[in-house]
Amino acid sequence: MRAVFMGTPDIAAEVLKSLLTSEHEIIAVVTQPDRPKGRGKELAMSPVKMVAKEHGILVLQPEKIKAPEAVAQLKELAPDIILVAAFGQIISKEILELPRYGCLNVHASLLPEYRGAAPIQWAILDGKEKTGITIMRMDEGIDTGDMICTAEVLITPEETGGSLHDKLAAAGGPLLLQAIKQVEEGTATYTPQNHEAHTYAKMLRKELGKLDFTEPAEKLERYIRGLNPWPSAYTYRDGKVIKFWSAKVSFERFEACPCGTLVSVKDGMLWIMTGDGILQVTEVQPEGKRRMTSEEFLRGYPLTPGMVFGS
Repeated sequence: MRAVFMGTPDIAAEVLKSLLTSEHEIIAVVTQPDRPKGRGKELAMSPVKMVAKEHGILVLQPEKIKAPEAVAQLKELAPDIILVAAFGQIISKEILELPRYGCLNVHASLLPEYRGAAPIQWAILDGKEKTGITIMRMDEGIDTGDMICTAEVLITPEETGGSLHDKLAAAGGPLLLQAIKQVEEGTATYTPQNHEAHTYAKMLRKELGKLDFTEPAEKLERYIRGLNPWPSAYTYRDGKVIKFWSAKVSFERFEACPCGTLVSVKDGMLWIMTGDGILQVTEVQPEGKRRMTSEEFLRGYPLTPGMVFGS
């Protein structure tokens, strides 16, 4: 089939790579405009654009996909199908009705759970044991279309936002190819979502990573994993940011003290009192420094039990 692919971040780039190994012809890629990135704020291409350029594929970067000129470009291309993965813009009804086989979307959750912008991370933050990929036929809603097929992915106790992203990225492309085949052959089953059971995965913001030590240690540990690598979990020590990259949970008893108090530094870990249990921090990153084990950190920054994190 002649397909237009719409996507922007790394997970979409992995899906595009799978499509490029298939018999389908990717006649154009639509991705977000280049954005300033890094300390120098230089314009950077999206991961999808980089893959497309490597393969000599036409790249379109409209500020608004609904704009008349963008719609006109798609009409001129006349694709058989439009394939979407984490594109980042709402697609209009006019575009949805343009290709004869419709528009298929790759979504990184088991719909109707975790519609929205950050389904990968919220599955970890909420303590889920599994998530997955859903391929759906797009409609005018946000992740509300009829489902064609799904693939489950287990979430391990050590799972981070980054590692789960990579698992789902690897599963997305093959599942999309399976769905395309079913649609083309007329064997696809379109299953409506149970809209009453839906949950929403709101966009991640940096402030979400600020740890509240009155929360249970188990929740804080999930946030440290789920927000790794971005936006990361953090707190303050003497007014400076310190990021926590990995941790464990203990229910060893210590003398009652305020939440956020460093109760011990034994075994090369930072033992911090929480609202329920002890957070044992094993990897940190002081402001302006590299990531390091807590044991390395303690050699350069000797800490005394009794100090309080968070200010």
